[in-house]
Amino acid sequence: MTLRLATRASRLALWQTEHVAGLLNAAGLATEIVPMQTTGDAVQDRSLAKIGSKGVFTQELEDSLRRGETHLAVHSAKDVQSSIAPDLELLAFLEREPVNDVILSFQPELDLNKVGIVLGTSSARRKAQLRRYYPHAKTAEARGNLQTRLRKLEEGQYDGLVLAYAGVHRMGYEHLVRHTLPADVFVPATGQGSIAIECAKGLDAKLKAQIRAALNHPLTHLCLVAERGFLQIMEGGCSIPSFALARLDEAGELRLHGGLISLDGSELVEAMFSGDATLATAEALGAAVATSVLARGGREILAGIRATQSV
Repeated sequence: MTLRLATRASRLALWQTEHVAGLLNAAGLATEIVPMQTTGDAVQDRSLAKIGSKGVFTQELEDSLRRGETHLAVHSAKDVQSSIAPDLELLAFLEREPVNDVILSFQPELDLNKVGIVLGTSSARRKAQLRRYYPHAKTAEARGNLQTRLRKLEEGQYDGLVLAYAGVHRMGYEHLVRHTLPADVFVPATGQGSIAIECAKGLDAKLKAQIRAALNHPLTHLCLVAERGFLQIMEGGCSIPSFALARLDEAGELRLHGGLISLDGSELVEAMFSGDATLATAEALGAAVATSVLARGGREILAGIRATQSV
C-alpha cells in the first residue's frame, strides 16, 4: 500500500511533506505526495480575517481525507483550526523546532527602534504584539508564500518581515534573520514550530500505529495537546490574536503560558499554569489557562475583535 499525503502546494509545505515522507519511507512505508491549493492560498487580496479564518489552510486537505483520495494530511500545526471534525483526528506531531518569531531583512543593521519602520506580517497576533511592544513601528499586510513575501521585501515594500523561525530555517533563509523575538514576550501561536499529521478516524488501526511510531514526538505531542486545549476554549482562528506556549519547567512539570491581546495592542490578558506532564493533564491545563484569560477580561477583548471583523 502507498500512503497518499495531502499537502498545500507551497515550497515550504512541500518541504515539510517531503520530510514526513522520508520518515515514513525509513519506517518501511511507501508514500506519494498530493499537492493541493487551499482557500488561504488562492485568495491573496484579502486578510485572513476577511475570508474566514477557520480551516482556510486545511479544508481542502481534510475533504480529500473524507473522500478517501488521500490517507494523511500534512499541516503546519499552527494552521490547524481549534476543533477537529469528529470523523477526523490528529494522529501525530513531529518534533518541534525553536518556536520564536524572527525578523528578516535585507538590511544587515536593521534598527527595530527606528520610528516609522515598516514590518510586514499577515498574522493578527504578530500585528497586535508589535503594536504593543514596538508602537513606533508600522505594520503592513504580507500575504503569500515565503518566496512572495521575500520578493516584496526585496522590492522595499517593508523594512522587515516577521515570520516563524521554523519556516525560515526549513527554507534556508537564516542568513536574513536580523532579530530573534523572545518567546516569553512575543509568545507564539498554538503549535508554532511543529508539523501536524491528520487522518480519517476510520483509517486502519494497525496502520495508524505504524505511522504514529514513525512520526510522533512525545514531548511535542504533550505540549501541543495543552496548547490546543487552550485554543479549543478560546475558539480562536488565524484572525484571533491569541497565543499559547507549553514547555517542561525545571521541576519536570508542564507549564503553559497563554493569553489574548487586543488588535491595537493596548489590552493584554495572560495566564501561566503548571501541571503534571501527562497527556491526561495536558488538555485540562490548556482549558484552565483559557478559562482564566476569558474570565479576567479576555471575553471582552474577543467580543471587541469580532465586532470589528464583522463590519
